[in-house]
Amino acid sequence: MPNCEEAIYSNDYFDFIVEKQFLDELDGEGYCIQMLDENYGAVYYQMSDNDVEVQMRNYSYGVIPKCFGLLNNVALEDSGIMRVRDQPNLALTGQGVLMGFIDTDFDYTNPLFCHTDGTTRVERIWNQEDRSGMPPQGFLYGSEYTREQIDEELLANRNIITAKIPYADGHGTFLAALAAGSEDLGNRFSGAAPECDIAFVQLKSAKQYLKDFYFIPDETPVFQENDIMAGIRYLNMLAIQLRKPLSLCIALGTNMGNRGGRSPIAHSLTEISNRRQRCVAIAAGNEADKRHHFLGGITGPDAQERVEISVSEGVNGFIAEMWALAPELYEVIIISPTGERFRAIPSALGSHSEYKFIFEGTFVTVDYLLTGSANSNELIYIRFQKPIAGVWVINVFARNYINGTYHVWLPMSEMISGEVYFLRSNPDTTITVPSDAEVPITVAGYNSVDGSIYFESGRGFTVTNSIKPDIAAPAVDIYGPVGDGKYETRSGTSVAAAVAAGAGALMLEWTGVRRNDIAATTANIKNYFIRGAVRDNSRVYPNKEWGWGQLDLYKTFENFRNV
Repeated sequence: MPNCEEAIYSNDYFDFIVEKQFLDELDGEGYCIQMLDENYGAVYYQMSDNDVEVQMRNYSYGVIPKCFGLLNNVALEDSGIMRVRDQPNLALTGQGVLMGFIDTDFDYTNPLFCHTDGTTRVERIWNQEDRSGMPPQGFLYGSEYTREQIDEELLANRNIITAKIPYADGHGTFLAALAAGSEDLGNRFSGAAPECDIAFVQLKSAKQYLKDFYFIPDETPVFQENDIMAGIRYLNMLAIQLRKPLSLCIALGTNMGNRGGRSPIAHSLTEISNRRQRCVAIAAGNEADKRHHFLGGITGPDAQERVEISVSEGVNGFIAEMWALAPELYEVIIISPTGERFRAIPSALGSHSEYKFIFEGTFVTVDYLLTGSANSNELIYIRFQKPIAGVWVINVFARNYINGTYHVWLPMSEMISGEVYFLRSNPDTTITVPSDAEVPITVAGYNSVDGSIYFESGRGFTVTNSIKPDIAAPAVDIYGPVGDGKYETRSGTSVAAAVAAGAGALMLEWTGVRRNDIAATTANIKNYFIRGAVRDNSRVYPNKEWGWGQLDLYKTFENFRNV
């Protein structure tokens, strides 16, 4: 048996996300298993001499972990949060609620995460990158630190629990402070729920073999789907142990993965959202203006359509994922900038084709897959390795025509070494995975200064036409701490998600701690937010930019009154 802790960190082991029903069929030798939730486990399997890289033809699409990036680039008054805190008979501050974060660096020594007597408000830290301590019970890796250990470090004036890491940019600290930071009168700052308890999962970096497979630049901070899912499970188990409501903030996303809320991580987030006294807020992503989504519309069974992709100099490679809802089926021809053509003929289910273009030297692989446990939608997975600069064309035609609709997505900008975009892009259906999960609260961003939607904020609806995003919160030039006592302004839907998660913590205090609605789930809290949302009479709701409108927690409580 391998050393399981070493397998989790080693680049010589594959990571796979496997449904529990198939875990039971494994023979028990040569691999390690880390359960991620009730339905999925991570399998760590040693590479062989003949199998040292992931290839789609050898492994199912769904088992390969996706890589998630940060959604970067407090308006508590605009969200109605301060009015709720200042209302004498409400005076909600998050007392008795656990606020959970799964992110990057976290400056737990910042006074914003301490009580007035200097003791910590942080209940637990699970540092997945740190191998010096003991992992949490039920997990095989990382180091867990308790409130008592954190207080000891604060008393000794040390900061070794979350040591500096290469991708540290204050992202985790910033979001935790927005949602849960204490008041800092000197800097005129307060988090949304300043008296809640805090639990933080500091993610480990994605393995190099996965970054290579997805062509992600070395300097880009990305994190594996299975590690995020383990963090979700950890925070839920901790809330159960402490017997506290949990508000969870997810500010990570990707353009890759099964859409319509069908990815493994979306399943995990939906499962926890359905539990009582849980609130999950997810950032909608910042992809609306990036030209990374193409909406296909073939007009008939004999028609074709050209999907044109502009590729700049210096791009090492990129992936295009083309999705079509069952029972539609498509076929593609890849055309290089010089006109060379490669027809990828699907000879059978799960067929794999590859071709090296003669003049360009570009290597392209095309995999035809039927994926998804519910409807077996078609995925055409196209991988371009060392593409020359110019316009590449995916010529699409139908094999089984129904309505001619399909979608193609390119990776997020940070996950490509150069500029890659569609010449005829579509800004809709640009929310990132896992913000397409059905039950959690998907949060768009807006500019509270002029009342406009944040131009980067991911748009809905989902591929299955579910209403997403659900709500919008402030996301532009928001002031907060980044570590070392410094403050700055940042923009992005991650900021909006933190504000909404903070509002969720206040709702959990009212519903759970004060026992006004002890059976409340994320769906209940989302409906409370929707009923209290501010809507512009000039718009039709729900819509693809704002969802049901702007978050206004005070108006939510006004709707509870009998007047």
